[in-house]
Amino acid sequence: MAPQTPRLTTTFALILSLLFLASTTCYAHNITRILAKHPAFSTFSHYLTVTHLAAEINRRQTITVLALDNAAMSSLLAKNLSVYTLRNVLSLHVLVDYFGAKKLHQITNGTTLTATMFQATGVAAGASGYVNITDLKAGKVAFGSEDNNGKLDAVYVKSVEEIPYNISILQISQALNSAEAEAPTAAPTLNLTAIMSKQGCKAFSDLLIASGAKSTFEENLDGGLTVFCPTDTVINGFIPKYKNLTNAQKVSLLLYHGIPVYQSLQMLKSNNGITNTLATDGANKYDFTVQSDGEDVTLETKVITAKITGTVKDEEPLIIYKIDKVLLPKELFKPAPAAAPKAAKAAATADGPKADAPTDDSEDQTAADDENGSISKMEGGRFIMVLLSMCLEVILF
Repeated sequence: MAPQTPRLTTTFALILSLLFLASTTCYAHNITRILAKHPAFSTFSHYLTVTHLAAEINRRQTITVLALDNAAMSSLLAKNLSVYTLRNVLSLHVLVDYFGAKKLHQITNGTTLTATMFQATGVAAGASGYVNITDLKAGKVAFGSEDNNGKLDAVYVKSVEEIPYNISILQISQALNSAEAEAPTAAPTLNLTAIMSKQGCKAFSDLLIASGAKSTFEENLDGGLTVFCPTDTVINGFIPKYKNLTNAQKVSLLLYHGIPVYQSLQMLKSNNGITNTLATDGANKYDFTVQSDGEDVTLETKVITAKITGTVKDEEPLIIYKIDKVLLPKELFKPAPAAAPKAAKAAATADGPKADAPTDDSEDQTAADDENGSISKMEGGRFIMVLLSMCLEVILF
């Protein structure tokens, strides 16, 4: 059997590689995780998150980030720019091309113009969204905004981290100056209920207004907001049960359909797991589990499973999804026990008595769980059989 060892080693290496690839997420990089290893850039990393640029950087395949250390960020923040203006300035520091340390010193003719994420926003006028990179004498490389009268403000300091040819993070000495990027930028006008009303979510929008929950949703808009909106047909069918809730329970139920962060569909697919909501309050968890299977994304409470069926609006910092069921939190609802319906009716929470969850929804959930479990087992079994076949082929032949 000794002659077979190299082939066995190769086969098992291939199997391990396949398993590794299968376990990775669709993101090739995560800018904040990378910068977390470099405390000198903590402020820069923080504001990439606050301005929602981090998510945009993570979605792109080829990118160069001109990072500012804490001292450089302190000078930039001293300008007291609004968060929306700061987003424009920082987006000027994100090049939509790959420049590693080596490439900086191999620029054709010693200088080049490259587009930035600021240019990609469509806000930048003329060439103001471009950055000039020039290879100077004595090994120095300088950077400057194209709308800064040809002045090169910053110089290359060092390479922080590079993943060729996916993402490169390069430290520069100071922030780039751009009158266009630093121009006052007004907050985007996002009328949450008006947007929902026009896109098949009017019934849910009306409940937000009538209950007063609308204000909580709006208060979270600037920091990022994800809304899961049951369609009009779903809400209309749920109204009889909704009317049985107390006012406090109604508000909690509605807040349960919001997450206080922006979560694109790709982010939901990649970040499966338990998620807190706008209704979360200490011991009252009001959370649910996000699960993805291929292109399908579901939201699983302990009572029901809802599926995302479409996107109403996706404009950072707001995203609104349509879902096919009302999300029922375990704090308010539970499946009706077959043997003791009176006990279920008598149960209570901090908000008041729990409402009985629809029996048919619970049965659908159980059936869905059984079906998903069967499919997972079948797919897992097939995968194992394929691996065993590969091993047997090597051993026998």
